[in-house]
Amino acid sequence: MTIRIGILGYGNLGRGIECAVKQNPDMELAAVFTRRAPESVKILTPGVPVYHVDDAISKKEEIDVLILCGGSATDLPVQTPEYAKYFNVVDSFDTHARIPEHFANVDASAKESGKVAMISVGWDPGMFSLNRLYASAILPEGKDYTFWGKGVSQGHSDAIRRVEGVKDGKQYTIPVESALDAVRSGSNPELTTRQKHIRECFVVAEEGADLAKIEQEIKTMPNYFADYDTTVNFISEEELKRDHSGIPHGGFVIRSGKTGWNSEHQHIVEYSLKLDSNPEFTASVITAYARAAYRMQKEGQCGCKTVFDVAPAYLSSNSAEDLRAHLL
Repeated sequence: MTIRIGILGYGNLGRGIECAVKQNPDMELAAVFTRRAPESVKILTPGVPVYHVDDAISKKEEIDVLILCGGSATDLPVQTPEYAKYFNVVDSFDTHARIPEHFANVDASAKESGKVAMISVGWDPGMFSLNRLYASAILPEGKDYTFWGKGVSQGHSDAIRRVEGVKDGKQYTIPVESALDAVRSGSNPELTTRQKHIRECFVVAEEGADLAKIEQEIKTMPNYFADYDTTVNFISEEELKRDHSGIPHGGFVIRSGKTGWNSEHQHIVEYSLKLDSNPEFTASVITAYARAAYRMQKEGQCGCKTVFDVAPAYLSSNSAEDLRAHLL
């Protein structure tokens, strides 16, 4: 049985989904939906139609799982509960503090329609969340640490570009090596936000802009840069294009814990990612969870699910027998 995938939103993440579907032989791309004029959107897969987003619901019989590629700030809180009325859906909602509220809204909608809706799928939340859960369940006496980077933060880069006088910019989140070393040593340090990460900005300023003012505004920006040691580098447009055009990312989840009657033995569990393309890796995780959503609904499940609710076997295109024979 081939799983028919629909993509709603054709930006970096949508293109990543299209590439991931191509790598999964049990899937096919059925349609792409866009807010732009459909004729202006050129996709990579030959013969697949591009429709306006307003036509999505009319195509519900042609799609097994609709993957929502909008942003977490304003798109997904509206789109996921709405489309869960008609489709099995997967999203990558990543505003950690609002996940419980988003879950409740989507769950009500998906239960009413009998669909499965997977939320907050990606690498954090997503793969990192699973690793935090596994490690803390196995080592209940211990401490979790999450480090992000080195990589491009798209939200922080966007915040830089909104500063007056900035033409373009990229921001890298970089773990502090001494903090990583302290955690790996098992000393369970208490680390502030500033001690864990630094932020490095590469900025193309408008001609004649006040560079000192731009730097000050970036470094003091609440919620983004004020709590971090931040470096601002002014470079040319050519340099930005040449040296900073990619979207790499990654990070580490580390659990430091103890076992034994007197907690005498120390253990470190570490999961790390080094990603050449953040959106393409996120898309690959989402695509595996689209398979799980499809299978779970076929079994009669419905409602909102997260990565915590999905047995690993649902993610793989291999049979349970193959998994036992080759991976167990």
